[in-house]
Amino acid sequence: MTTAMLLLAALRVATPLVIIGDRLSVFIPPGPFLSVMGKVGGYNHLKQLGVGSTIAGQLFVAAIGGAVFGLLARRNPARLSAIWTMSIFVVLPIVAFAVGLWPVLGTSYVGLPVEAARLVTLVGFALCVFLFERTLVSAFRFLTMRETGRHEYEFTPAIGRRAFVLSAIGIAVAGGGVALARKLYRAATFSYDGTQYKGRIVEPITPNELFYCVTKNVVDPKVNVDLWHLEVNGLVQNRATWRFQDFVGLPAHEQQTTLMCISNGLDAGLISNAIWKGVPLRDLLERAAPLSNAVRVRLHGVDNYTDTISLEKAMKPTTLLAYEMNGVQLPHRHGYPLRAIVPGYFGEKNVKWLTRIEVADANAKGFYEKQGWGPDFIVPTRSRIDVPDGWSSFSLSKLTAPIEVKGVAFGGDRGVSRVELSFDSGETWSDAEIYYSGGNLAWSLWKTHWTPAAPGDYSVVVRATDGEGHVQKWESDRGPYSGTAGLHMISVRITA
Repeated sequence: MTTAMLLLAALRVATPLVIIGDRLSVFIPPGPFLSVMGKVGGYNHLKQLGVGSTIAGQLFVAAIGGAVFGLLARRNPARLSAIWTMSIFVVLPIVAFAVGLWPVLGTSYVGLPVEAARLVTLVGFALCVFLFERTLVSAFRFLTMRETGRHEYEFTPAIGRRAFVLSAIGIAVAGGGVALARKLYRAATFSYDGTQYKGRIVEPITPNELFYCVTKNVVDPKVNVDLWHLEVNGLVQNRATWRFQDFVGLPAHEQQTTLMCISNGLDAGLISNAIWKGVPLRDLLERAAPLSNAVRVRLHGVDNYTDTISLEKAMKPTTLLAYEMNGVQLPHRHGYPLRAIVPGYFGEKNVKWLTRIEVADANAKGFYEKQGWGPDFIVPTRSRIDVPDGWSSFSLSKLTAPIEVKGVAFGGDRGVSRVELSFDSGETWSDAEIYYSGGNLAWSLWKTHWTPAAPGDYSVVVRATDGEGHVQKWESDRGPYSGTAGLHMISVRITA
């Protein structure tokens, strides 16, 4: 059964091995979630632990089920009726699976519509548990049937040969499962989930392969665009379904927009900038004609990820449904064939692998909102020092030119009007040069040249002012799960 599930996962069919985590995570508040993640060594290790625990738990429960079946069948072989075993080992697990995981059954890693994906997931699970039941019953009969061929059962050392054959088959199947697990591990998101972009390599436009990446998935979707479509439904007068070729025929808009993760620390690199091309979301919403009680828009990905934005934000001309990134089609890991671009909001609102746009009332919530993140998802003004590295050391006697200090500043969808540096822990400030501005929706790159006055340890701090005149600062009233706000500081040692 587990090997069959691994095979289905390799074919990009959702199975309990990968979607149970999605179902359970919404019940874990951000505090305990982050605590556990820190204890196991990060998000990737947490996902690996989740899949491994699911496999181990499945094997354990199935082994107990098989042992109980064997004891009952040994005492009363007449109870080996197909109705009894099918009810216990097939029907009951399917019902429990459907009820317990219904909200995530619509997960598809190839781009099937939600209803079709739900059916495929259920059928796949049904096949797995049917395989388990048939294997269990057939193996028991093989082990215990007398060689005369009559339906009589024996429990003597004579079954040793058949036990050896059955064990050999089991080991071969287990070996196949291990091989599939290794293949899935190589295809999993562990190699790029958490990709950061910072330091000396930072350019105005982030190359696609270096663009920061955060995903909840163990295996990301690779959508077949021929199977995919985009639904617009919910509280609208005119529901619609769009195929990709029809969608890209709509008037397109191109814009430069920076995305930043809600978990991005002051010195971290979960922030990147790209040029996105797509269709304004409002063009589809205007055709759909939202009803008077519509307040929010819930965006659904094929991986069953959801998030919400206000209808007002959705109607902004800069809120895009993007299908190109830096002049090429969206890479798979960044949401091919379609993703949302919501300027000024944290990255989780920019839903990837978009498949449904649902106009909803004020009670609509998304994946992380249900978990307890927020309530503020608007990006605060942020800046970061990329050069020099923290705890760098320079010798005054060996300096042939001033020390270059540079980095990035980001004001959400408000732009950046000013960047200042302090070399005395914020006592005094001086302006830095903004040598690249990506506009109101993107980051700015800044630099300055610094000649230390004397040897010593210096605390270098940066702050930015957004386009509305608000100076970056620590926001004491910002919730602990609404992103970090504050000033980035590094220490630099200057020797004689």
